[in-house]
Amino acid sequence: MSDGEWHRLHPLTPVLRGGLFLIVVIGFVVANLRDRLVVLFFPGLGEWERYEGDPVDYVWENNLWLVAGLVVLGALLILLGVFWLSWRFHTFRITGDDVEVRSGVLFRTHRRAPLDRVQGVNLTRPMVARLLGTAKLEVVGAGLDANVKLEYLSTANAEAVRADILRLASGRRLAEAQAAERRGGPRVRAAAGVVSAGLTGLIEGVDTEAAEPASVVHIPPGRLIASHLLSSSTLWMLGLIAAVIAGAVFGTPWVLFSIVPTVIAFGAYWFRSITRSLRYSIAPTASGVRITFGLFTTITETLPPGRVHAYEIHQPLMWRPFGWWSIRVNRMSGRSATDSQSLQFAEVLPVGTRADVERVLGLFLSGLTEAEIDTLATDGMLALRRRTDDDPFTATPRRARWLRPLSWRRNGLLLTPRALLLRRGAIRRGLVLLPLARLQSVRISQGPLDRALRVANLTGHTVIGRVSGGLGIIDRDDALAVWNDIEASVIDAAARDRSHRWEESER
Repeated sequence: MSDGEWHRLHPLTPVLRGGLFLIVVIGFVVANLRDRLVVLFFPGLGEWERYEGDPVDYVWENNLWLVAGLVVLGALLILLGVFWLSWRFHTFRITGDDVEVRSGVLFRTHRRAPLDRVQGVNLTRPMVARLLGTAKLEVVGAGLDANVKLEYLSTANAEAVRADILRLASGRRLAEAQAAERRGGPRVRAAAGVVSAGLTGLIEGVDTEAAEPASVVHIPPGRLIASHLLSSSTLWMLGLIAAVIAGAVFGTPWVLFSIVPTVIAFGAYWFRSITRSLRYSIAPTASGVRITFGLFTTITETLPPGRVHAYEIHQPLMWRPFGWWSIRVNRMSGRSATDSQSLQFAEVLPVGTRADVERVLGLFLSGLTEAEIDTLATDGMLALRRRTDDDPFTATPRRARWLRPLSWRRNGLLLTPRALLLRRGAIRRGLVLLPLARLQSVRISQGPLDRALRVANLTGHTVIGRVSGGLGIIDRDDALAVWNDIEASVIDAAARDRSHRWEESER
């Protein structure tokens, strides 16, 4: 399917994509025939009060059963024809440069995702699709609403296409072409030979790896459920339940009518957030970090490390006795920041121990030394040093501690050759890592009070996401020194970075 020719999706694609429409039609039929269905399945209820205007009785009494049968048959044929046309005109192809999708019968749509802008590939298996052996593929592009979806493919084809897209986008072809050119061959002939060999040899099987890689992190279901229970959302849930109980006791109906639906919706969201995080696994592959999660709908995301722009390790207050942490990232996801799935894809570690955090960071930030890991854990996450002069982080100066009465000891920044580290929060601990090779810009700002106290606020800008790169109340001279050092460090890091061409960097 990566031969540069146009291909069609799985024949069941219209049924799977039109599932909601079919459910509505079935619901309409059941609603109109509910009395007859009750008598059919429960003969003892033959005296059930008949629904006036039952369509079946009307058709039978007026001898219109042949006409009704022809109408139903015609409707089915039209529905099947629409499904067939939508499948017939929905095609895709994978070339050496793009992933393209064409769809639509009357109004045609043609979408293209350049391979050198691919940020990752997601493989989603909803429950019904999983039973039918199909899956949908989403090629994540660099930009808002830039994703290209292939829904649906057979599971084997989806795995194969995902592997090929990641290989083509990894920089392997460019590296081979450059190597061939250095060996003295003509440029055009070398590039054409590499592309031809890659396209003819990539889709020979599912993946070169014989088995699914083992997860480096195991999250027990009990820990996952407990982490949701020990969260601020649970406190809101308990508060709403208390309001409902108070409304029932004191006889205020408006409380029940306004809060009960909120409690039901919040409970459904809470349950859905747990089921989405179950069956979590994270493992390294040649194409990037593979993250799988979901109980009913399974999502497998392959995320190249070079496509991550920011990391945040955070710990809510109620997780502290258990030593649990969570990791979220900023990356180009092709979705709006307000999208309900943005948070789900941002969480690369829902809940884990310190050892789990180190293993996950090791997947994304390869080559971490023991000294760097110790700095991240001891000084960044935990801030165990009690003397500020021993702390490698630049913390809030003594004259401005009253602006951070609880977190002044943790509030600080550290510039390393690899990343800018921002440590903050006392109640909710957090450590932000901004890779220098992905940093877009750095800003220093001051308000009137900041100028009077000679402090400043520093913000590192990355792509929009759940991770904020801001830190406040830092000594002005220290902030300026870091700001000046970042300029040279970013240029050097960007020149040495090869993580955006992950397979080339491995060699």
